Amino acid sequence: MTLRLLGTGAADGWPAAFCTCSSCTTERAAGRVRAQSAALLDDSVLLDCAPSTPLAAERLGISLADVSLVLFTHQHSDHFSPATLMYRSWSSAAPLTVAGPPDVVRTAAQWVLPDSGVDFVPVRPGDSFTHGAHRVRVLAADHATGLGVEDEPDAVLFDVSGPSGRVLYATDTGPLPEATVGAVRDAAFDAVVLEESFGDKHDHGTRHLDLTTFPEQVRRLRAVGAVVAGTRVVATHLSHHNPPTPELTRRLADWGVDVLPDGAEVLTGAAAPERRGTLRTLVIGGARSGKSREAERILAGVADVTYVATSYPPGPDVEWQERVARHVAQRPDHWQTLETLDLVGLLQDDGAPLLVDCLTLWLTRVMDRHDAWDDETWEANAQKAVGEEITALVKAWQTTTRRVVAVSNEVGQGVVPDGAGTRRFRDEMGRLNAAIAAVSEDVRLVVAGRVVAL
Repeated sequence: MTLRLLGTGAADGWPAAFCTCSSCTTERAAGRVRAQSAALLDDSVLLDCAPSTPLAAERLGISLADVSLVLFTHQHSDHFSPATLMYRSWSSAAPLTVAGPPDVVRTAAQWVLPDSGVDFVPVRPGDSFTHGAHRVRVLAADHATGLGVEDEPDAVLFDVSGPSGRVLYATDTGPLPEATVGAVRDAAFDAVVLEESFGDKHDHGTRHLDLTTFPEQVRRLRAVGAVVAGTRVVATHLSHHNPPTPELTRRLADWGVDVLPDGAEVLTGAAAPERRGTLRTLVIGGARSGKSREAERILAGVADVTYVATSYPPGPDVEWQERVARHVAQRPDHWQTLETLDLVGLLQDDGAPLLVDCLTLWLTRVMDRHDAWDDETWEANAQKAVGEEITALVKAWQTTTRRVVAVSNEVGQGVVPDGAGTRRFRDEMGRLNAAIAAVSEDVRLVVAGRVVAL
């Protein structure tokens, strides 16, 4: 099975022609241009056809001459160009089947003559049909066009199987309907092309996905066996509400998702290789740098996460209570929270991925436990005891088989503390960070909300 991306942009493309935002300016300067979203399966099945699709295909050197089936998801103008059917009739009279929601089919039929050889098939979620070597299943979308009629679907998604593979084409949609997720249980798709329209804009109020809701859909598809180890997941319908392509690529890679340019081959006929993911990630930064948000984002697409809180319970401190409450509120509901200092035991056990927040509070409590702030106690026995706990943690981190992300503070870039105990803590924190980083595949420094790979 082969799958080519004819366009990966949202309605106004990316960069947007009339826009000078930082995202569009960066993409424009780099020469990265994304046309409206569409894809071509096995040279014969066209998934959506936007006004830009025919010329985009020509510029990419991709022929549409062998297309015998067009699957329209909905009637919004960036997905549905009925005039293209008329233009095609000027050059070809080969048989063509056009399928989509009833309002799409009714509108499309007005653009070709009755004897043009085009067969129009209205479809609804739950329908399925065979076209040549391909089997098409119609799935529900969470997307309203305002152009249909009552009791008819505005938009649909497509599950297409061929002799050598299976593809889910899921754009446009908000969070996937439960019926759709249930319908693709154990599908083990070769490729999933999933919309991600709004990036970091979370208040859009539309039936689209963004960088908060997108990973949740990937997680749900993984949970039912629709996305498996060999599935190629690709983000499409991208807009300038996303960060520029290099940063977007970095973020989506944590969820096993690719960002590809227009013209890219998602599937080439060969089986997709199994990804071998990172096990250990250290996220380090200063106060309010965004390090906890980055750590939580890394695991946002994972089905089961244990959040390990190492801080003291809030107690009577109202401000600390509010901090803890904010952290709890921003975690996904399906995550489990565990309050413990036993990081070694957790790392040595098998189980769900761990998010440890944070190593700084862990070290604080370890030093408290051994009264390591006192100079005499430090020299007598606390230095040895704290060192042994750090050594055990580093060894457990190095040998763990679990996916683990830990947050830590960079505390050595400010004013030198005026107390010996605080200087001692700063030194031990620096050594712990360096030791953990040395045995981690992935270390990220967060500065002013920006992430730098070390």
